[in-house]
Amino acid sequence: MKISIGNDHAGPDYKKAIVQYLESQGHEITNYGTNTFDSVDYPDFGHKVAIDVNDGKADFGIIICGSGNGIAMSANKHQNVRAALCWIKEIASLARQHNDANIISIPARFTSIQQSIEMVDTFLTTNFEGGRHATRVNKIMCQ
Repeated sequence: MKISIGNDHAGPDYKKAIVQYLESQGHEITNYGTNTFDSVDYPDFGHKVAIDVNDGKADFGIIICGSGNGIAMSANKHQNVRAALCWIKEIASLARQHNDANIISIPARFTSIQQSIEMVDTFLTTNFEGGRHATRVNKIMCQ
């Protein structure tokens, strides 16, 4: 899979561990995140990941900031993006199964690196159930 990842200053360690894990699984990664703890603006990185997913350049996206909220809000401004804030792997699974989420947003200040890797793995290996959920997903985007 092609996966884009972006993070702000709360997530360099998370990104590094997630990228190492994904590359070991054979995935192709595009990295838009910062590699330092110097303050940066999360929308700058969230939008880049969202553009890749929106335009079909990436199959999925991973975004990381302190709470996971701001970067998810930024990504969700893109028409074909459904970014889901996840803090446990069960939420990541439901985001895929019921919401056909295509970007996972990780709150670095509220999850561990190991939890994040487990969430990403769950997110990427869970399929959208379709059916009644497809009807609902089709109502998410503004016309």
